[in-house]
Amino acid sequence: MFFRHIVLTKAIRKMSSGPKIYTKTGDKGTSATFTGERRSKDDRLFEALGATDELSCAIGVANEFAFESGLETITTQLEQIQCILQDVGSALATPKSSANPKQLARTIFDADHVTDLEGWIDDFTRSLPPLRNFILPSGGKTSVSLHLARAKCRTAERRVVTVINAGDTDETLGKYLNRLSDYLFTAARFSCQAEGRQEKVYKRIRKEEEK
Repeated sequence: MFFRHIVLTKAIRKMSSGPKIYTKTGDKGTSATFTGERRSKDDRLFEALGATDELSCAIGVANEFAFESGLETITTQLEQIQCILQDVGSALATPKSSANPKQLARTIFDADHVTDLEGWIDDFTRSLPPLRNFILPSGGKTSVSLHLARAKCRTAERRVVTVINAGDTDETLGKYLNRLSDYLFTAARFSCQAEGRQEKVYKRIRKEEEK
């Protein structure tokens, strides 16, 4: 009876364990692309992937604050953006220098995503007052977290540009990230207004002798 229990327990563990989260294949400082090529973890490709992942995490935080404030339009858009950033990552992980036509076809990036962002920016802008000053990251938790995501987006864009310049990915990815930073800035202003908060503007701090 005890032996049957052991056998059954082992069988259950085997069925429920699933694949392990750790593979140990990166222990020597390299990682694999979607094409099977291994590169050093400090390669520009993985720098771009990491920066894009950080951006998605920052957007996730902003989305939680937007959800708590009932900003349904923003939460819907941010969730869609996070999904699209996964596609950005897939395209980055498929470098042209080692990809075959089938792999490139599976990870092609849709340029219509850029157009969607422009439409969302225009919709928000119509309800906002004209921008007459430099805006400081401010205006409530949702707004500030969106500004942080914007800064992360600029970092991701700079990292992706190095991959584009190396000829390993399409320039549409750079265009999307460039437009995304504009969207995040506009969404931050919109959330500030929607939550009834006040934007803080840049004011030069003068020393006593300058007054």
